[in-house]
Amino acid sequence: MFGKGTKLYSILFLKCPRCHEGDFLEANPYVLSQFNKVKERCDKCGLKYSIEPSFYYGSMYVSYAVGIAVAVAIFVLTLIFNLNLRPLELFIAIVIGLILSMPYIGAVSKSIWANIFFKYDKAVAQKNK
Repeated sequence: MFGKGTKLYSILFLKCPRCHEGDFLEANPYVLSQFNKVKERCDKCGLKYSIEPSFYYGSMYVSYAVGIAVAVAIFVLTLIFNLNLRPLELFIAIVIGLILSMPYIGAVSKSIWANIFFKYDKAVAQKNK
């Protein structure tokens, strides 16, 4: 389910959508000096990550959906662990969770966006090993 060749692997581990070998970002999402900066090309297969200028603007819509999913997950976790938080406390917990996960949400959103447009190519992946 999470192995190479699946979109989920590329998305969660921030790897090249085509070969699943090269890194998608310049640095770790939590390195704020290079906040979610996408590489120009894949180091392994040479795929150009940006189809056109401002290609990743569409990832903002994906980021909204991923943020909602994280907020719902935090809410469900409070129910599972029976924390009985008041509405204000629950709101603060969700906001803190979103702030802490914001760099990763942005990175995953760009990776999801790229995986919509680029497909995994097993032949390219095996060639680059």
